Amino acid sequence: MGRLWRLLRRSTQLVWGAGRSLFLGLLVVQVLAALVLAGQVLIVESFLSAVLTLGPGDGVPTSLLLATLGLAGLMALATLLDAVRGRFSRYLGESVARRTYQDVLDAATGVSLRYFESAAFYDRLQRVEAAATSRPFQVTQALLGIVGGLTATVGVGAVLVGIHPVLLPLLLLGGLPLILTNRRESRLEFGFTVDQTPHQRRRAYLSYLLTTREEAKEVRAFDLGRPLRARFDELYAAYLADLARHLRRRLTLSTMGNLGSAVVLTGTLLVLVRLIGDGAVSVAQAGAAIVAIRMLQGQVQTLLRSTQSIFEAGLFLHDVDEFMALGTVARDEEAGAPAPEGFEEISVEDVRFTYPGSEAEALRGVDLRIRRGQVVALVGENGSGKTTLAKILAGLYDPTDGAVRWDGRDTREYSRVSVRERVAVIFQDFVRYAFTARENIAFGRYADGPDDERVAEAAARSGAAGFLTALPQGYDTVLSRIFKGGRDLSGGQWQRVAIARAFYRDAELMILDEPTAALDPRAESRLYESLRAVLAGRTAVFISHRFSSVRSADVIYVLDEGRVVESGSHTELMARDGMYAELFRLQAAAYLDAPARE
Repeated sequence: MGRLWRLLRRSTQLVWGAGRSLFLGLLVVQVLAALVLAGQVLIVESFLSAVLTLGPGDGVPTSLLLATLGLAGLMALATLLDAVRGRFSRYLGESVARRTYQDVLDAATGVSLRYFESAAFYDRLQRVEAAATSRPFQVTQALLGIVGGLTATVGVGAVLVGIHPVLLPLLLLGGLPLILTNRRESRLEFGFTVDQTPHQRRRAYLSYLLTTREEAKEVRAFDLGRPLRARFDELYAAYLADLARHLRRRLTLSTMGNLGSAVVLTGTLLVLVRLIGDGAVSVAQAGAAIVAIRMLQGQVQTLLRSTQSIFEAGLFLHDVDEFMALGTVARDEEAGAPAPEGFEEISVEDVRFTYPGSEAEALRGVDLRIRRGQVVALVGENGSGKTTLAKILAGLYDPTDGAVRWDGRDTREYSRVSVRERVAVIFQDFVRYAFTARENIAFGRYADGPDDERVAEAAARSGAAGFLTALPQGYDTVLSRIFKGGRDLSGGQWQRVAIARAFYRDAELMILDEPTAALDPRAESRLYESLRAVLAGRTAVFISHRFSSVRSADVIYVLDEGRVVESGSHTELMARDGMYAELFRLQAAAYLDAPARE
């Protein structure tokens, strides 16, 4: 009962917050519908009394006519109320789902990036996304069912008590078996959903591969449709087998509960027959009692089913609440004073980082300095830690150990949101938003909506203005063919749009991860030639595998297996004849068709 009370309170708060006026209206409808049921029982008794007093040729007395019209009117009113209740509850349910889903999205976008390195987090995210859209509606329906069931039970029960006081307690006793089995069913359903979440994610991923535009070309090029479809079918068949076992267990419990309830109902009817035989209940009262018992049995079952739904939804919503608590924890973890507008120097001191679930360190004691206005390059082989270091500099990760300092102050003392506001970062796997060109650029700092002048300036600085203005609707063209009227861009054009997004942010520190990977050699050369001009004195950190691109950087840091092994200008590093020089010559030899060393 204590758990039920907590769940009812939680559910009421949820529904009340989503739409109090509609909720109150539904409560009124539920109460009226319950009173109509009680009224029908009373009118049935009047109807039967009038019928039983009729003699041959007596005609239709006024009492019988009124009872008939009253019964018809109440039945019509019950149908109308049921229709109103259905429409209202559907809208309220959607409103509740929206409110819950908003909270889930806020938590998902608020948690630290490290959570997205965990498969368990993705399992929970998918589970709560489904629960947020379906379970609140279940709560709404169940809560209203409880209100209606209680009201109808009181109304019809009062009529039944008036016929004979022993009938109501007997009938209510029939709900006990269902209470016991329903709670067990709810726990089975939650456990089944938790167990199935990883398999559902795999099916969803396979469906994504088979149906999305970007993957379609490779799926066809390698003829992967059949094997991927076979794997999807295999997973679905396993799910259906598990579902069949689960439903058999639920059916067994449901059968046991309903059989127990049926036994009690049979006993109640036998008691009624005995009361009729003893003359304690008249024939008219007996007829009304049969109607009342049938109605009350339905209301008691509605009440119990609604209670079961609350229990079941409560398990899922508790899971949702725990997920949303992650957002609160993340906000607390990333709280702090506002970061300064600018800096003179960023220092990375003995920074170490390990990804969640991994034992190997991605960064192992990294040290480097970035002075205001410098262009700094990070180079190294794949897996050397360049992108991880960029994420830490951007405030997306906190170091596992060591510190990143702005003018001597640890950035963990600042609000991470304010740190990220001072940084513009474009990764190699940047997002291609299926929105307008204007929005794709303005997403660099979108809090106040697009600023047309800034959009045009950022596009010009990145070299994207020419092809964007040539689109059918210019900057208002949707950059995707998945929506009507949309247009797609080439890889190099998309990269210029992404760079424009970084310029639009107008941050003191710009981090560009492989900013020219999709550009042709001429466009790449032009970008790097103009890099200092377009940066306008801002500090830049860029990552590149093309060593010809980093020659003009003020400082080049060479990373290897999570450590900085060399640093200096291009000339200094070549004179040192270390790892940088080796990699530079290897790459140059590939272009010049010459040996790496003379």
